[in-house]
Amino acid sequence: MILGEIEHKFYCPYCGEEISMILDITIVEQRYIEDCEVCCNPIEIHYKSNNGELTEFEVNRIDQ
Repeated sequence: MILGEIEHKFYCPYCGEEISMILDITIVEQRYIEDCEVCCNPIEIHYKSNNGELTEFEVNRIDQ
């Protein structure tokens, strides 16, 4: 991993499987969509960081 990146584990809001993602905590706030590596459904990822610490993390389903 690169300095300023952390691995964060969470559960997919669709299939319930534990997955992990690498987050760049040098960026204060991020919101993006990424597919679950298990069930391939789109997950909205939203997180915030402050001084190199993850302060908020949220995942949501993208219901179409």
